[in-house]
Amino acid sequence: MKYVEFPYGKGKIGHTFGDELIGVLDSSINQYTPEYTEQELVNKAIASPVGTKPLCELAKGKKNIVIIASDHTRPVPSKLIIPPMLEQIRSASPDAKITILIATGCHRGTTRDELISKLGKEIVETEAIYIHDCDDREKLVNIGTLPSGGVCEVNKIALDADLLLAEGFIEPHFFAGFSGGRKSVLPGVCGRSTVLANHCSEFIASPYSRTGILENNPMHNDMLWASKKAGLAFIVNVVLNDKKQVIFATAGDPEMAHKAGTDFLSSLCGAKANLADIAITTNGGYPLDQNMYQAVKGMTAGEATVKRGGVIIMLAESGDGIGGDHFYHQLADEPDINKTMQIFLNRARNQTVPDQWQTQVLIRVLQHASMVYVSKLPDDVVRKMHMHPAHSIDEAIEVAKKLLGKESPSIVAIPDGVSVIVEK
Repeated sequence: MKYVEFPYGKGKIGHTFGDELIGVLDSSINQYTPEYTEQELVNKAIASPVGTKPLCELAKGKKNIVIIASDHTRPVPSKLIIPPMLEQIRSASPDAKITILIATGCHRGTTRDELISKLGKEIVETEAIYIHDCDDREKLVNIGTLPSGGVCEVNKIALDADLLLAEGFIEPHFFAGFSGGRKSVLPGVCGRSTVLANHCSEFIASPYSRTGILENNPMHNDMLWASKKAGLAFIVNVVLNDKKQVIFATAGDPEMAHKAGTDFLSSLCGAKANLADIAITTNGGYPLDQNMYQAVKGMTAGEATVKRGGVIIMLAESGDGIGGDHFYHQLADEPDINKTMQIFLNRARNQTVPDQWQTQVLIRVLQHASMVYVSKLPDDVVRKMHMHPAHSIDEAIEVAKKLLGKESPSIVAIPDGVSVIVEK
């Protein structure tokens, strides 16, 4: 017998398995203990950058410096990262104009309270902060054509900088391979049409647009091109454990420093697929399991280790509901998911519509396996989204057994589906 706990909302739910459990796919990231404190890790990374001069040297003689910072949807510990960056800049160029540009991508604007929570009251009250708006045409500049063929429009504030910097964090990403690095520019400070072109159905369908893959990943290639064209010169990125604590930091050249971070993460997050009839996965609990839209990320871990025709049990509390009107209607309004998928695949890159990529990934998962969704959502809502509702692990396993027509199906458990890279 083996007892396994799964993050769910702000707590955990557990289950005791017997011989049916053939594997637990877990990241060792939460067992990693760094040698230094969080602040020391960040400071050391900035002091010893990868592939470029120290930040204080890059800042010499610069008059207009912009730091791209993550928004409220990302758990980046900006309070640890931004102050030492500002210190380095001002030690070399005390009179430089510094702007912190909040990379919202296509998200809503970050509120003042969220900025204070993220950056601290002193920085919010004393530094120049601008919140990117992907639909503000007056602030967008066309800098060329992406490898995808889409127009690349970037916020003018970033382009006008004579030194462009970025902070962020690196984690496995279900279609960009990894977050961090180049993503500060695209989608971070790009126009909506640029983001939609990058998130086109053709790229989402690519076998290289998967968790942990950068080589030949068309979405990554777009992002990297945009960051280089925009002139991103220096990044500070961190890796976090499940307590959102910094366990690794990297700084320097955007491509080389990012690779140092992804190499570190890959060494801890890899887990060999163990094909089973049922895969039980999560979105790592709160805040990522607040809605179904975000939960698609954790579903892809189950997809990678469940047999075709099997069942994925997704544990996501979803206290905030579905998470997107477009996402909901793209699934709920059409009973045939294959028809919806074909509509997406027939769309050209520049015809991508909001949330299409998330819906496309979910349909891909549903075409591979049935889904039992354990949440606080009403049963009828879950059914409209082409899934089977349940409200406990026990109930979900019973539903899965009926779907499979098996009394003793094999099971693989994935306690945190967003922190593991399932290797086939």
